[in-house]
Amino acid sequence: MHIILDATAMTAAGQGNVLASRLIHRAHAQSGWFLYAPTCALVEADRDRPGTAEHLAALPGITVLDLDLPAALVVARQKSWSAAHSGYAAQPTPDRPDGAVIATTAPGTWQGEPVRILDLNP
Repeated sequence: MHIILDATAMTAAGQGNVLASRLIHRAHAQSGWFLYAPTCALVEADRDRPGTAEHLAALPGITVLDLDLPAALVVARQKSWSAAHSGYAAQPTPDRPDGAVIATTAPGTWQGEPVRILDLNP
């Protein structure tokens, strides 16, 4: 399972959200589970809760996704760089042919977007 953490999920993880913590544990301990932190979302999460970026980047089960040129071109056209990078990262790639699910605590943000979400609210 491939899961993108949006900024709200990253912030929730730093605040002890049980569902976010379980995802992080699974990505570290169970094969076939992959968590990704898009760089723009990581920056937004750190602005909301300082120290989040360092904490998440240090965890072994999370892969930080760089803002490469194709992602930057998509992000540049959007109002929210964080959501744009997360949405872009969730699209199918050769490594993730089925795309990825976006883990979030703000599912309304993704309403009408062509992505699958995992609501981390209890």
